Amino acid sequence: MLVSIAIKNFAIVRQLEVNWHSAMTTITGETGAGKSIAIDALAQALGERCDAGMVRSGADKAEVIASFDIENLHTAKAWLKENDLLSDSDCILRRVISKEGRSKAYINGTPVPASQLKSLGSQLVSIHGQHAHTLLTKADYQRKLLDEYGDSEILAQQVSDAYRLWQNKGQELKELQLQQEEFSAQKQLLDYQVNELIEAELIADEYIEIEKEHQRLHHGQSLLADSLSALDILYESENGNAYSALQNAMSILSRAANIDEQLNPTVELINTAIIQLEEGASELRGYSDNLDINPERLNEIEQRLSTLVDLARKHQVEPNQLPEHLEILTAELESLSSTDERLDALVLEIEHAKAQYYELATKLSAIRAKNAAKLTTQITKSMQSLNMSGAKFELRVRSDQQAMAKFGFDSVEFLVCANQGQSLQPLAKVASGGELSRISLAIQVIIAEKVTTPTLLFDEVDVGVSGPTATAVGRLMKALSKNTQVICVTHLPQVASFGQQQQFVNKFNVKNVTETQMSLLSENERIEELARLLGGDIISDTTRANAKELLAVAQAA
Repeated sequence: MLVSIAIKNFAIVRQLEVNWHSAMTTITGETGAGKSIAIDALAQALGERCDAGMVRSGADKAEVIASFDIENLHTAKAWLKENDLLSDSDCILRRVISKEGRSKAYINGTPVPASQLKSLGSQLVSIHGQHAHTLLTKADYQRKLLDEYGDSEILAQQVSDAYRLWQNKGQELKELQLQQEEFSAQKQLLDYQVNELIEAELIADEYIEIEKEHQRLHHGQSLLADSLSALDILYESENGNAYSALQNAMSILSRAANIDEQLNPTVELINTAIIQLEEGASELRGYSDNLDINPERLNEIEQRLSTLVDLARKHQVEPNQLPEHLEILTAELESLSSTDERLDALVLEIEHAKAQYYELATKLSAIRAKNAAKLTTQITKSMQSLNMSGAKFELRVRSDQQAMAKFGFDSVEFLVCANQGQSLQPLAKVASGGELSRISLAIQVIIAEKVTTPTLLFDEVDVGVSGPTATAVGRLMKALSKNTQVICVTHLPQVASFGQQQQFVNKFNVKNVTETQMSLLSENERIEELARLLGGDIISDTTRANAKELLAVAQAA
């Protein structure tokens, strides 16, 4: 339950701390005093959207701190534990709003996104606003109320998700079909290009290798002549060659080294040169012997080079890039070809998604029909308890499995007969403002009985009712408070008297600056406040007596 709330620089509140009690607490005050500010501030601590206008004029920031006792709230404790935010049996939510409209959120002192405040807050507090009756005539809201009552909101979301998946896959199919038409010509061209390159039997680095071979074959005669000439000069000429010259030099220096050993390193170097010259001559002789002068091979290579160059020019790449280019084109062709496979797969996926949607929507439709009957009976009974004797209510669910939508097969409509003897008509057509308020209140109380949140806030949901009806409203809320904490902002003395506690909100000026405060009333103070609500500014002994009697009757109920 909500234990306390501390508010600082929020709207017209400079500073306010309120401790809350179990059972039912009512909040009253003069019009414009700010009776709903505490609830508006609490909504910020629960993660609702904020803006700069919430910060008190002249302040840098607003702050709201709400403390909850969660000792018996197993779901909330499990959520906190899962998010590493659990701290004993207390839970403190804090929201700080800057004058620029930015905000910071905290749970048990740990910074968190505002979305986490909202996720946890929905398990702690359920707020029922004063404008809910204006939504009652909308089909979407009527359907939402039915799903909320039937605990089928999760299933309704699953239906919506399944519908979205089905529609998305259908859209993907349409786009692929259009692409297939657009890519048809491109696919034909790619198919031709790939086959052309495959027929060329491309080999990696082939162009570089055969270009080298072409150079050798094309210059074969000159290469042979040059190699034989060099061999003659180095080793084989009878008229003198480098090898013989080195041998003679070696012989002369060897004799000299016997006299002066300083020549030994030179002798070694010349000896090494002789050895390397012999090896070079041997290599050169082998090269000359193996040099291939083959006109047929040269012609064959020239034809292959011509083919590769032509293909490269045609595909606008370098000849040595042709194998890589073939891989790229092949991948593009496979990508386009896979469209057919994806189309076939999508058809099956769409059928599966539709079947999944149909299964979930059918289940949801059955639950709605079952709960519509229960809710019809309960709302009719509740309306009659709010001084609408003879009134009837029907929650009509029409299912059309051909009319598939994101919310399922069903159209939900609230029908009402406000007076005995009249036929049931759509709510928007027959209900007056006061009747609409009472119907809304009847529905909200019934829905509230279904929720598991420990705190229920009613923000002037009794607008538009008075007299005996107001007494019935108060009695309904008090009955509700037997199982959960109820906080009710009201302007009706009949409703206010049913609270086990009553908070009073008043507005005052300090140095021409408006401030608001809230205080818990004693029994005598409650009588004075109820008398003010009954009689206005002038409070007589009669209105005090009426207020005292009203409070006594309500507390005894």
